[in-house]
Amino acid sequence: MMSTPSDDDIREQIESYRGRLSLLIRGGLDARDTLAADPINATALAAVRRWQQECGVAVNELSGGSKAHWLARAFSEAFLVGAAEGGAVADAAPAEIAQRLIGVLEQALASLSRNDFPSQPSAMAAPVPRRFDFVHNPQLRPVLEHAYIDARRAFDEGDYDLALLTNCGILEAIVTDALEQKGVSGLPVADTPEGEIADWPFSTRLKVAEQSGLIGRGCARLPVVARSYRDADRETGAKLNVSEHDARVAGQVLQVILRDLNPGR
Repeated sequence: MMSTPSDDDIREQIESYRGRLSLLIRGGLDARDTLAADPINATALAAVRRWQQECGVAVNELSGGSKAHWLARAFSEAFLVGAAEGGAVADAAPAEIAQRLIGVLEQALASLSRNDFPSQPSAMAAPVPRRFDFVHNPQLRPVLEHAYIDARRAFDEGDYDLALLTNCGILEAIVTDALEQKGVSGLPVADTPEGEIADWPFSTRLKVAEQSGLIGRGCARLPVVARSYRDADRETGAKLNVSEHDARVAGQVLQVILRDLNPGR
């Protein structure tokens, strides 16, 4: 059974969503300006589609999955323009859609302070598909997609040990993939460890990835239990006694690193 979130947990969730929405707004402004200058830019159009998908995920979580919620309706309506004289509704231009979605995100940001949502927003809402196309190893992509869903489901079911272990496993896999793509010789870090990248300690890989500019400083928030997750005695099934707070923070950090490694999404 899931425990009731404390006021501190709720405030932390809201702050997390504020940061997430602010990033989406900045990404939307860039997309709008690029498309306004070059409406048929194929790279920009692909990037804006990924951005729209990320906006959709955030809107779905904040509206509690309800299509009737004002935020969900505003998101859907942003893609359409009314036709004159009762004609059919048509799609809006990409730059105009970006501008409208920016407005929707700004409304959502303002509403967080008014608690204008069906339930408190959760960084671990119902499992939704997540694409890992940015991962260089194609064999990893479907594994990570399934693990991502499993982690969110585990959190919803109150299995915080499994949620944290799975999210940390995803984090380790995507950071390792990014480091291996660069190769040791391509990492601008003077004192890289010896041996294969996959054999480096988890914390070392995070540190080198940050020093190399592959990721930001988001991993600084990782709880101690997350940094040492590999030390869990999985053979005996010993529990880590992960708290709901630690499991949530690990999931939030993963979201930050996902954006670092796939900024166009």
